[in-house]
Amino acid sequence: MARIRVLIADDHAILREGLKALLKLSDDIEVVGEAVDGQQAIERTAALRPDVVLMDVSMPGLGGLEATLEIRKAQPDVKVLVLTQYDDPEYVRRFLRAGVSGYILKRSAGSELAASIRAAARGGLVLDPEVAQAALQEPQTDSKGSARSGSLYDTLTDREKQVLKLVADGKSNKEVAELLDISVKTAMSHRENLMEKLDLHSRTELIKYALREGVIRVE
Repeated sequence: MARIRVLIADDHAILREGLKALLKLSDDIEVVGEAVDGQQAIERTAALRPDVVLMDVSMPGLGGLEATLEIRKAQPDVKVLVLTQYDDPEYVRRFLRAGVSGYILKRSAGSELAASIRAAARGGLVLDPEVAQAALQEPQTDSKGSARSGSLYDTLTDREKQVLKLVADGKSNKEVAELLDISVKTAMSHRENLMEKLDLHSRTELIKYALREGVIRVE
């Protein structure tokens, strides 16, 4: 029987080593590669074609969500299983909308990780019990009955979400263009479009928005 091929995307080397050691105990699972950020996760998924990508949320450069959007578009057969410390329901909803096969917390994964990978590889949906109920509820609304500002984030295209993360991280238009393999002019256009959609008028406002919506975090 063919083993389930797994790629681990996480910027912490110690955690990657721990995950490899844990998964090595399962004869039907094989770790075929590692990635230290979202861009590398995209590239190595394309090169290695794993069955399952274990994806962290917060990574330098492109984060887990931004990488997931690209992977799901380019490699729809690859399953993405989010493994993170963040239990924010809005994060879970965003990843589910991106088409992931599960969302599990690092603190509670443990011996259940292999079972979660098997379930994801079979096409199942794996949600950590700590986040499942809250994540599947509808987002809260304001006094006018409108969805909170997170809905504005959902108006962005996948590429605009990637550009938002990179610009909020302090990347220049040239750096954004190089990371996403697009022209500087296109990067600038995406930046202008997303700022117009979000009604933002400066980099400072953009960073504040990204922090408020959890696109970036201060560790």
